[in-house]
Amino acid sequence: MGCNRGSLPRNIGTLAPEFTLRDADTGQTIDLRQYRGQVVLLNFWATWCPPCLEELPSLLDLHHRMPHLVILAISVDTDAAAYQQFLRDNHVDFIDVRDPAQTINHIYGTVQFPETYVIDPNGRLRRKFIGAQDWTSPEITQYLSALDTQK
Repeated sequence: MGCNRGSLPRNIGTLAPEFTLRDADTGQTIDLRQYRGQVVLLNFWATWCPPCLEELPSLLDLHHRMPHLVILAISVDTDAAAYQQFLRDNHVDFIDVRDPAQTINHIYGTVQFPETYVIDPNGRLRRKFIGAQDWTSPEITQYLSALDTQK
């Protein structure tokens, strides 16, 4: 039986790998450093990923319940038109950028989707979620609220 550290990967407590990403479609540049001082959910996903689609409604709900929380979603979709249509059809209104080269998820060691990292206001990795989550569960919302008050 192999060792699965699950939500406690070896880099928990360390500074989150910094990155700058230019969105493949809009040209918008995202720099993780610009969110220092805020709790960030860094979510790696794709439109073709059933568990990603499963968790999307609760992720959107979390965004509306906790608008001060930064949700930074990075899609690995290669089909720009399908990706843009998906965002429109599902009214995705948090920060979402497309990284078809999968540069950023490789920096984080993410190879399956969805995977989400919680980054605290000091830029440290605090938790890793593998697979679809109910982002509005009391455990998750209380955890995120507690991190936000530790600024």
